[in-house]
Amino acid sequence: MKRKKKSETAGAWKYIAAFWLVFTVGIGVVALFFYLISIGTFGALPTFEELENPKSALASEVYSSDGVLLGKYFSQNRSNARYEELPPHLIEALISTEDIRFEKHAGVDIKGLLRVLFKTILLQQDAGGGSTLSQQLAKNLFPREKLSSVGLILRKFKEWIIAVRLERCYTKKEIITMYLNTVEFSSNSYGIKSAAKTYFNKPPDSLSIDESALLVGMLQAPTRYNPKLNPENARKRRNVVLAQMRKYNFITQEELDSLSQLPITLRYQPPGHVEGLAPYFREHLRLYLLRWSNENVKVDGSRYNIYKDGLKIYTTIDSRLQQLAETAMARHMKVLQQQFNDQWKGRNPWKGFEAELEKAITNSERYRVLQEAGATKDSIDRSFKTPIPMTIFTWDGEKDTLLSPLDSLRHSRMMLQCGFLVLDPKNGQIKVWVGGINYKYFQFDHVTTRRQIGSTFKPFLYATAIDNGYSPCFKVLDAPYTFEDFNNWTPQNADGKYTYQKYTLLKCLAESKNSCSAYLMKQMSPQAVIDFTRKFGIQSPIDPYPSICLGTADLTLYEMVGAYTAFANKGIYSKPFYISRIEDKNGNLIQEFHPESQEAMSEQTAYIMVEMLRYVVNHGTGIRLRLPSYGYQLKMDIGGKTGTTQNHSDGWFIGITPELIGGVWVGGEDRFMRFENMKYGQGASTALPIWALFFKSVFANDSLGYDPNAQFEKPAQKLTITLDCSRYENEDEFNLTPKSFNNDFDL
Repeated sequence: MKRKKKSETAGAWKYIAAFWLVFTVGIGVVALFFYLISIGTFGALPTFEELENPKSALASEVYSSDGVLLGKYFSQNRSNARYEELPPHLIEALISTEDIRFEKHAGVDIKGLLRVLFKTILLQQDAGGGSTLSQQLAKNLFPREKLSSVGLILRKFKEWIIAVRLERCYTKKEIITMYLNTVEFSSNSYGIKSAAKTYFNKPPDSLSIDESALLVGMLQAPTRYNPKLNPENARKRRNVVLAQMRKYNFITQEELDSLSQLPITLRYQPPGHVEGLAPYFREHLRLYLLRWSNENVKVDGSRYNIYKDGLKIYTTIDSRLQQLAETAMARHMKVLQQQFNDQWKGRNPWKGFEAELEKAITNSERYRVLQEAGATKDSIDRSFKTPIPMTIFTWDGEKDTLLSPLDSLRHSRMMLQCGFLVLDPKNGQIKVWVGGINYKYFQFDHVTTRRQIGSTFKPFLYATAIDNGYSPCFKVLDAPYTFEDFNNWTPQNADGKYTYQKYTLLKCLAESKNSCSAYLMKQMSPQAVIDFTRKFGIQSPIDPYPSICLGTADLTLYEMVGAYTAFANKGIYSKPFYISRIEDKNGNLIQEFHPESQEAMSEQTAYIMVEMLRYVVNHGTGIRLRLPSYGYQLKMDIGGKTGTTQNHSDGWFIGITPELIGGVWVGGEDRFMRFENMKYGQGASTALPIWALFFKSVFANDSLGYDPNAQFEKPAQKLTITLDCSRYENEDEFNLTPKSFNNDFDL
């Protein structure tokens, strides 16, 4: 009997020993397996440095001077949020749905894995996933490549190890922040900051509970639960997240009942480059940054990538002024376009310009695609004349219509275009950049496009004369002046008439008399005027012909507005610039930009020109700014000059105030597309109203900080050239030559 008991006991110990042997060996095998994974036997794992500095493509962000995000450049629309920007209910929605034991585990949730093993695998019940947020972060930071089933299982084990290592490297707050910065939210939005902007047009810290629940719900299947594409799916999924928040006591039953009934209210703004403020500026900036990135390198020698490096570009643009400028432009251009359409109603504006229309056709994208596809000329012509569904731009909004590509092209080329630039004359900071009427449909930037500048060039001619001793009181006979050395060219006044009376230079500029400009050009010479103008930052080619006195040169709005800074800034030209600084993704300064300036003329000459430009506004072609009949009645200290080119192809107005300078150009993309008369086609009708509407709104808004009572400063020293023409008592004294002006005068 005892032998039998001993035998049974011995057998039991054998089983126990065998069990522990198998168990120990099993643990050892598992431990060895994970050890081999950790040392890279089955494929490399992220290094410590990679875990410390995980790489993901970050959008570069463009900010205005008043801190508003203007736009982004990206391959993936991703912007990082800080933990402080994450509202508590967003985090609660996330952990209650994805990882309720997030604060308790060290990267791998054993309890969650056992739940998946028994309920999901053995009992075939839906018990949710077993991945922790740390494991999901590992997958987001180090994406899976295409793998076989065995490879996928092995990859899962690798993610466990990466998750544990992430937990060692980062705090829980850092992990949850990194997670929310890496996840995808559909609509080309990556990370919670981009998603909040795309779907609700707000920063993450302004998200409500239901909005947070909706975005968290999208993480399971971003497209299926996209509230724009599948609103009902998104609503149901949002309510599931809210129910999870109630389950874990993050919200009350009353809050659940109330929030579940709310409709989804979006302020959907898909990421792109044609929407938002200052799209023409952002494109100009993008092209500059591409050049900049090729010329600047990181510490490791690699070049910056504006689409992936998460740069922060701080610009001089003021979003408040930009909005006012775009509003003023749209308000006037809508009225002007209607006047233009009425003028050409029932008539063909291309009559006599058929070659220009044919050129526009052959330069179009449609023509290029058809030609590259091997289409014949006849088939291309038929294609352009066949109506198709399309969307066109109108000032009453986008319009879906049935139109032939040819008629669509005619419609778009009939639209008047605009350029508008505003800057600070003291430092050259550009505050407003409007390159056209609608970037989505018209991407040609008219701030940097050369156009004939008309009479806006005349102040440089007059400044040359003043700098050479002429007085604004000097009188010129309104009569024809002929340039014998230039084929006897004789410029005419705008109305083709001469009064044969004498006008002071002050009045000549105010009324924009071409005869006076011709007279001064004969005294100065074209090359002398060009040389003087170069001091104002104008770099475009100017041919030394006397016709430049009438503004025949082709210059850019960018150059012209920049040049006028010298008038408002005591003779000092301030070079326009639009970037204040560039930082890397961590806020480290890469480059800072500073004002550049140079002396263009004496302070005396500058102030005399200010007086003459004031006279243009108070008594000349710019008087609409003052008159109540036009509705502007601007009271601030203003100087300016209108400009109208031959056949009214280009309308200009450049106006200066002590604190801001603005320049406007208006015209057709094709130079033959123009008004037929001066009433509507002159710069005072086409360009000046945009300037007036903008500046009226600026000085009516006290929060912008611009002083409507600011005055141009008088020179500290006495002037040697008089501004008071009443001091001349007789005609002879009134016509003293410039060399005879040798007396000092007080203002």
